[in-house]
Amino acid sequence: MNAAGISIFGVEGLGEIRHGDPLAELIVGALADQGVGLADHDVLVVTQKIVSKAEGRVVAIDHGDPDAKRRLAEAEAVRVLRRRGDLVITETAHGFICANSGVDLSNIAEGYAVLLPLDPDRSARGLRDAIAHLAKGEVGIIISDTFGRAWRRGVTDVAIGTAGIAAVVDLRSTRDHLGRELVATEVCVADEICAAADLVMGKARRVPVALVRGIDSAWFRESSVRDEVVRPPAEDLFR
Repeated sequence: MNAAGISIFGVEGLGEIRHGDPLAELIVGALADQGVGLADHDVLVVTQKIVSKAEGRVVAIDHGDPDAKRRLAEAEAVRVLRRRGDLVITETAHGFICANSGVDLSNIAEGYAVLLPLDPDRSARGLRDAIAHLAKGEVGIIISDTFGRAWRRGVTDVAIGTAGIAAVVDLRSTRDHLGRELVATEVCVADEICAAADLVMGKARRVPVALVRGIDSAWFRESSVRDEVVRPPAEDLFR
């Protein structure tokens, strides 16, 4: 990690995102309006909500129908794991285990719901390539969403798609400060970066993008949340 630590800036002024909007141009333009230019090894954390809106992953739903969200969540799931009241814990086609298949009714007009991107890693790669073309630099992209955690209260932002920045850093075979070899330590740095970025984005501030600067340059490589983070069922002790 950079000895000076990291800096996190909220990217403001993007406005309401609609289907077909050029996210890369809007993000680079908003940064320029704030007097901030992108530098090599910057990371942009982009909320799933604006990616899904730009990609048209918005559907009509009757907010007055208490079963409408449940039916939509089940339609977006490949498997239902648990039910409690109006909460459904599902497995999505991406391999995510989450509440209601990621179906979201917040920060969207009445009568609509936002779904997860079809392929968040692909969305991240497309955004990374477009921003790199505009800004002429090597940047990482992380698409974030808000998930709960088993056994812990509260929610936090996690990575659902990455491009250009490691999702997981493998520290196995390295040594701790006492010289002992680490045998099981793999750090999900993409989730850590998302959680930190959410401190400046929040849930109702209309700041859907954060710029994170100072990330270790060794972490910049091709990556995938699906390949690196999602645990295969054969390795999962809880399913």
